[in-house]
Amino acid sequence: MLDDKKLKRLNQLAKLKREDNISKAELKELTGLREEYLSNFRSSFKNQIKNTKVIDPEGNDVTPDKVKALRNKK
Repeated sequence: MLDDKKLKRLNQLAKLKREDNISKAELKELTGLREEYLSNFRSSFKNQIKNTKVIDPEGNDVTPDKVKALRNKK
């Protein structure tokens, strides 16, 4: 997870970019922070999907096979 300090910096740099007032070094920093943020987001989302179980109205487990395969893959 991205700590508060990094998240704050990411938002500052994004604002600078929107205002077209960003240096090349800041742009490189922004790219790195975005990659870290997206990597953490994807990992978290994947874990959430792994822990999801889909049940139909009759009470049957209809979780997609892909999700079951992710869950069994360790």
